[in-house]
Amino acid sequence: MSSATVVIDLFSRQVLGCSLRHGMTRDIVIDALRMAWFKRHPGKQAGLVFHSDRGSQYASKDYRGLPKDYGVASSMSRRGNC
Repeated sequence: MSSATVVIDLFSRQVLGCSLRHGMTRDIVIDALRMAWFKRHPGKQAGLVFHSDRGSQYASKDYRGLPKDYGVASSMSRRGNC
């Protein structure tokens, strides 16, 4: 089964990053965030927030370090609010 992850700029409503793979793994969200980051090249002081649900791929150790490396604050929905 194929899964997709899309990163959207909520201000401009532009798709900045996307990834399509078999299964919803940590790699799919890492690829989409990296694509979005390299498309815009914002500075670490840009004050960006990346909001997601509470999926295991967003809670993985590999993923959690990536926003920190880019200077992006992570935000997750409350439990039960997708």
